[in-house]
This record gives sequence, structure tokens and C-alpha cells, in this order.
Amino acid sequence: MTPRPVITTDELDPTDAKRPRWRRPRVRLGRWSAPLGIAGALVAVVWILVAIFAPIIEPHDPLAQNLAILQPPGQGTLLGTDELGRDVLSRVLSGARVTIPLSLLLVVLSVLIGAVIGAVAGFFGGWVDELMMRITDLVMAFPTVILAMVIAASLGASLLNAVLAALIVSWPSYARLTRGLVLGLRSSNYVISGRLLGFSPLRSLWRDIAPNILGPILVLASLDIGTAILLLSGLSFLGLGAKPPTAEWGSMVADAVQNFDAWWLGVFPGLAILSIVVAFNFVGDALRDALDPKANTLRRGGPTL
Repeated sequence: MTPRPVITTDELDPTDAKRPRWRRPRVRLGRWSAPLGIAGALVAVVWILVAIFAPIIEPHDPLAQNLAILQPPGQGTLLGTDELGRDVLSRVLSGARVTIPLSLLLVVLSVLIGAVIGAVAGFFGGWVDELMMRITDLVMAFPTVILAMVIAASLGASLLNAVLAALIVSWPSYARLTRGLVLGLRSSNYVISGRLLGFSPLRSLWRDIAPNILGPILVLASLDIGTAILLLSGLSFLGLGAKPPTAEWGSMVADAVQNFDAWWLGVFPGLAILSIVVAFNFVGDALRDALDPKANTLRRGGPTL
């Protein structure tokens, strides 16, 4: 079935200078009353604030080696110290300034690249669609983590190269999603009417189609933030991301492998990764429910078809 366009029923008049007022997808705030959605949003906001104000709330310099070596939690430091006498709590807080902004940047760039490619391919079709989708299929044919490892290893170990490698393997999912949504909307009456009134393809994509596909793309992006954090942390864990002495959660877990007796070295950075990934997954689930037309229909007691 062709999806119902999110528009008003105003009559199009070629002589009228006013455009029909399209209704953008609205978030049903009632869907955010779920405890998991609220908890995920609170945890995500806390970590974002930590990433912003980390230099102020860090009890010690995360790079300073002026404390006792391998000191357990509670003996002078809240989360203990590592093998070089650095405060673990300060390094976990400082790691948020590295992992979270880079993950958000990765998701934003993936959305921009994938959405543009998918929208152009779905709207124009023909050889443009074939060329872009075959490139997309080529990237998606390889396992994501393995391909990212190969690219990062060939570029050299650094945070910038890790983000670039993750970006190369992340945009195809948005291209596929956007293409499918555009294919379902490009033959809608309001899009065809706009083209008959003389709107350019770019204007039709931006004004008529983009507001109606924003919801699913936003949901996928919110869910992919956790995936991006895991991917960047995994590359750093393998030595393909952050370099010492940079405080980064994945590299901190990798350093903990060399000191199994000091359990706190790997537990606290791992808990940081776990908490923020789960939080963004809860936020993505709540956002999906809020933007899902079928879920909203069921909530109002209406029909499902």
C-alpha cells in the first residue's frame, strides 16, 4: 500500500501564490512517558553534560602520573588508579569528551551522506539509481567491523582515521532507508502536483519529500549512536583508534587486559560504554514509538489499516 502523505487537504490552485502547508511529523509526547525512554534520555543527557564539563569536574589531571600505582577504588581515589598512577575517574570523564562527540559527528555525517545518496537515487531512478545502489551494495557486502578494521589499518592508527573508517561503513544503511522511503513517496499526488506547478527536483525533494521521511531517519540515527560508540571503542581497543596517552574508553579497556588483577581498570570504562549505549538504544526505541503512525493509531484506539 502506498503510504499516506502527511499533508493537508487544501486544494492546489496554480494561480495562488501560497504553497499548501505540509504538516511535518509530530512527536507524540505521551509516548515518552515510558520509564525506559525517560531513563535513557536522562542518562544520555548526563553523559553529554559530562563530556561538556569534564575539565571542570575531573578531580585530577587525566594524564598526570602523580598517584600511587594500581591503587584500588576507595583508597584515596574514588575509582582507583592505573598502572602509571593516573586517576581512573578522571580518565573515564575525559574519555567522554573523546568518544561521545566523535560518535555524534560520525552519525551526523553518515546521515547526511546516506540520505543525499538515497534521496537522489530514489527520486531520479534509472542509471543514477543503479550506480548509487550498486556502490551501496558493494560496501554492505562486507562485514561492518572487519571492513572498518581494514580501512583503519591501511590509513594508520589515529582517531581521525578511525572515524573515517567508521563513516565509510556506516552511510549505506541510511542510503537504503532513504531510497525506499523516497520510492514510496515520489509518485504521491502532492509530489506530482508540485512538479506540474513547475517545482524543480531539488525543491520537490526538500519541500515535499524530506519532511515525510525525517521520522524514520531520525529513529535510525538515534539507534546508531550506540553502534557508533561501540565501533569507535572497538577500533581503539584493537589499537586502531586513539593513541596513548589519550584517555579513550576503548583504549582504557585494552590497557586493562594487561592487568587482570586490577579489575577496576576495565570495569569502569566498560560500564561507561554500556550505560551510554543502552541509554541511546532506549531513546531510539521511545522515539520510534513516538513517530510510528501505527503505534499512535493503536494508542488512540483507531484502526490499524
